[in-house]
Amino acid sequence: MGIRIYRPTSAGRRNSSVNDYAELTTDRPEKTLCRRIKKKGGRNHSGKATVRFRGGGARKIYRVIDFKRDKDGVPATVASVEYDPNRTCFISLLQYKDGEKRYILAPFGVTVGDVLESGQEVEPKTGNCMPLGSIPAGLEVHNVEMTAGQGGKLVRGAGMAARIVAKEGDWVTIILPSGEMRMVRKECRATIGRLGNPDWQNVSIGKAGRMRHMGIRPHVRGKAQNPVDHPLGGGEGRSNGGRHPCSPTGVLAKGGKTRSPRKTSNARIIRRRKNRQGQMVL
Repeated sequence: MGIRIYRPTSAGRRNSSVNDYAELTTDRPEKTLCRRIKKKGGRNHSGKATVRFRGGGARKIYRVIDFKRDKDGVPATVASVEYDPNRTCFISLLQYKDGEKRYILAPFGVTVGDVLESGQEVEPKTGNCMPLGSIPAGLEVHNVEMTAGQGGKLVRGAGMAARIVAKEGDWVTIILPSGEMRMVRKECRATIGRLGNPDWQNVSIGKAGRMRHMGIRPHVRGKAQNPVDHPLGGGEGRSNGGRHPCSPTGVLAKGGKTRSPRKTSNARIIRRRKNRQGQMVL
């Protein structure tokens, strides 16, 4: 695990770095767990671009991930640690004793040959999946469910982890990497440990071409556009916009709440992430 910096043979190479991928054990994914996905280019089902600056990029094959970890009572051996182009963390291929294979998000420290399990009464070690009510307080977890049986929804990014801080009745309180503190039902499952590939955030892209390979097109400032394209565009010479920042359709960009007030999970938030002071310590 680490960051590799090449000799600056060009302007783009000078400011860029790459992951050395030292943890990976193979570059060939399991074919039975691969699906081809069609690119959308930021467009919805009717063809209208709802997300700007998306399109192109290298072709990606989707790996089917087991977010539920519901195969209880059957131990599995880690067969490989692989790269997944659809997410920031690595993935691990599990070979179950009954012959089934499944991909999971690779926890930090889990290597080939380790035996992982899932269930109510398994050992609380890194990589095992258990209900939150069975995990001792103070441990780090990831791939946390919000509804029992739905599959992990929270904490799925590279190097991320949540921490269990309290248990009361049917609810377990966890602190998310953003600093948000929320309550989750004790029946919801989570995987013990921190996700791997923590150096992902330290990689410097370095040049625009690498972003185009990721399917991200150039992002143009609103005031640099023409007045027919953006409310901040136009003006004689260089203008400063002349109004508060907004989207191309005129929706204000600062100060407005973007989260729907109708979400039922809002009632289980004890402390919002915007209320934290400084950097959170897990």
